[in-house]
Amino acid sequence: VQLQAFGGGLVQAGGSLRLSCTDSRRTSSNNAMGWFRQAPGREREFVATISWNGGTTDYADSVKGRFTISRDRAKNTVYLQMNRVKPEDTAVYYCAANRAAYGSSRTTTYTYWGQGTQVTVSS
Repeated sequence: VQLQAFGGGLVQAGGSLRLSCTDSRRTSSNNAMGWFRQAPGREREFVATISWNGGTTDYADSVKGRFTISRDRAKNTVYLQMNRVKPEDTAVYYCAANRAAYGSSRTTTYTYWGQGTQVTVSS
């Protein structure tokens, strides 16, 4: 598994952004995938996860109803659609592959991590 996240940038509060994460080695299709974020001075926190087949998703309470995680297994890509963003969503966003078919919110269950992409929300 080799993950690369991209799509970050500067967006105004209330706007939208879509992050993508591609597995260039195409070996994570049977793994759950997750998105995490880390703001300066804070610990890395869970954002969303999706099961191997896309049938099960889970979100942090702080993003529920605003963010949507999805995946295209044929393209080995996971997406995070971010709508109605807030300044507190500002962080480096990381994608990760879980060691199991169904993900969790715990960082320790994720084996592979991408390099992160910066998202900055201006007020």
